[in-house]
Amino acid sequence: MQRLELLQQWLHGLFPGRDFTLAPASADASFRRYFRVSFPADESLIVMDAPPEREDCRPYLHVAELFWQAGTHVPAVLEKNLDQGFLLLSDLGSTTYLAALRPENARRLYGDATAALVKIQLASRPGELPEYDRALLQRELDLFPDWYLTRHLGLSLTDSQRNVLKAAFDHILAVNLAEPRVFVHRDYHSRNLMLLPDAANPGVLDFQDAVYGPISYDLVSLFKDAYVEWEEEETLDWLIRYWEQARKAGLPVNPDFALFHRDYEFMGAQRHIKVLGIFARLYHRDGKDGYLKDMPLVMHYLRKICDRYRALGPLLKLLDDIEGKRVEVGYTF
Repeated sequence: MQRLELLQQWLHGLFPGRDFTLAPASADASFRRYFRVSFPADESLIVMDAPPEREDCRPYLHVAELFWQAGTHVPAVLEKNLDQGFLLLSDLGSTTYLAALRPENARRLYGDATAALVKIQLASRPGELPEYDRALLQRELDLFPDWYLTRHLGLSLTDSQRNVLKAAFDHILAVNLAEPRVFVHRDYHSRNLMLLPDAANPGVLDFQDAVYGPISYDLVSLFKDAYVEWEEEETLDWLIRYWEQARKAGLPVNPDFALFHRDYEFMGAQRHIKVLGIFARLYHRDGKDGYLKDMPLVMHYLRKICDRYRALGPLLKLLDDIEGKRVEVGYTF
């Protein structure tokens, strides 16, 4: 029996005698699928289809409980069938931050998003979520040479180029791992935040891969979003507002904003390198080409950071070599 038939059979068992329609609710980079279950009188729910041989629903349930207890707006879990990989959830609507954001509402919506993030971080405690440790951060970085450089661009790296990558990765990881640790959503961006007209914003989705790791990570996801770009002066203002709010709340942010910003930038380098690898893998392994158009913005973020920090200068030169844009002047080491 096909997954969709199994899903419909499960729903008919939950709602005997009730008419409903089923339609795709959102795309996902994993093997999970989401459908909107619509009943007469404008009532709707969301059902997650997570094939158990591919996805495990239990992390989703655990993180949903943690984030709900923290006071954020996550979908309520109404029914579950872990053997078949189905969850029935409350519907947070169809308006993402990405669809709703405008220059005139950006400060307010990002303010709501950082306030929710502070709540999540304040609820943090070790032992609840997997550690965002060196091994995991390194595996993510390795997606860049394996999938972006080798598979996507078709490059064969020299030993010298591999040494440049290793030195840059080691420096990035040293900064990342020195940060204070909190709950990390790991994909806290405009596609996973929902605009809720009648409730506290935002609705928070796609949190099943949450970890315990560097405090600046979700801020990078939010302000250096792969899907929408804002002027750096504006995102810096939002970052300062977060930092002030976090300090007042007692979160362990660096009391020196310049050092906090440095950590945020190096966390950005890790994430952008990872995302380029992930987007390439989604295309070449999974046949999902929708992320290719977002690669240039992610590379723009990465190059800007490398240009700003002396320790990442060799990585910038490598990126220049790769892109055929190497400039022989203007670098400082």
